[in-house]
Amino acid sequence: MEKIIFIKYGELTTKKGNRKIFINKLSSNIKNMLKDIPYKLIADRSRIYIETEEITKVVSKLKNVFGIHSIVIASKTDNNIENIKQSVLYMLNSISFTTFKVDTKRADKKFAIHSMEFNNIIGSYILKNKDVKVDVHNPDIIIKIEIRDNGTYIYSEEIQGLGGYPVGIQGTSLIMLSGGIDSPVALYLALKRGVDMECLYFESPPHTSLQAKEKVIKLASILNKYSLNIKLNIVPFTEIQETILKNVKEEYVITIMRRMMYRIAKKFAVKKNFKVIFNGESIGQVASQTLSSMNVINNVCDIPVIRPLACMDKLEIIAIAKQIGTYETSILPFEDCCTVFVPKHPVINPTIEKCIENEKKFDYETLINQAIENIEVISNLNIENNYNDLL
Repeated sequence: MEKIIFIKYGELTTKKGNRKIFINKLSSNIKNMLKDIPYKLIADRSRIYIETEEITKVVSKLKNVFGIHSIVIASKTDNNIENIKQSVLYMLNSISFTTFKVDTKRADKKFAIHSMEFNNIIGSYILKNKDVKVDVHNPDIIIKIEIRDNGTYIYSEEIQGLGGYPVGIQGTSLIMLSGGIDSPVALYLALKRGVDMECLYFESPPHTSLQAKEKVIKLASILNKYSLNIKLNIVPFTEIQETILKNVKEEYVITIMRRMMYRIAKKFAVKKNFKVIFNGESIGQVASQTLSSMNVINNVCDIPVIRPLACMDKLEIIAIAKQIGTYETSILPFEDCCTVFVPKHPVINPTIEKCIENEKKFDYETLINQAIENIEVISNLNIENNYNDLL
């Protein structure tokens, strides 16, 4: 008998003819996560099996892998009935309980005994050897037995995985990342749906501080534990923002600024062959996120913009931010360029005509091209790294 980890797929099982593609991507992502740990991995249509001496370390890494429904640490034996009995009893000797239930899954149809009958056999054996009772409705533990072609797996607990799809199965896209609470949560939710990410952050020194830049680098680093491929692209936005402040009516400053950001994001996405853009907008949360504002701002971008948080309220978003570990960083008091020049009374129902009228006052195309040419790229993001040389 040996200890082995196996992974249940969950949503991946709905993919039918494409399941192999999803399983291969999940296997590849797991191998990337475990590259510094000795292990052996075998994947089939139903499970991924991992043999390792470093079970605790491997499980810790697997908890950050999207596409996993649950993680199981099981005792493995062969399909001999007496060996299964002994293995069950050995596992139970380390567990405190008074009531139990047996749940057998007979995936190997060559195994002669049907699942219900085998439940009774194992249950009777436990009752003879331990002072416990059967409770099929509300047991202290459920003894799960999976009889498969490659052996029998015995366990009583499952560790909840992140679910979703393997990161990268949907390709890579772009997200407009700020230092606030919302966009890091949007990034996390996009990763969960299998979309790997490059981030676009707009900085405006000296109006935004080095601490604001450091904050965004840290947020991207925290989220990179779910991907290991995230890149952060930092757009120099100072000249564009100052030009807007000099030429645009105060109430339209944020609207025009957002339109410039969308233009930059669109050009950058096209350059990188990204099919869509993500952001952290939530309907009605601020003046630039009313339906009227979103329509006018989005008007400059002719590729799809996906807003994972569109219909969430702030408390829901905060709850996810706390869960994924970004909240404490997001609330650090360092303003980004979206908040440093917010007018007292920003327009909440802008019109495209007035935006065009304001934008005719300066050569934004040249400024946008210059900003894209001078983007700073940070890769190999790791929360333990020191990025002082980039600040």
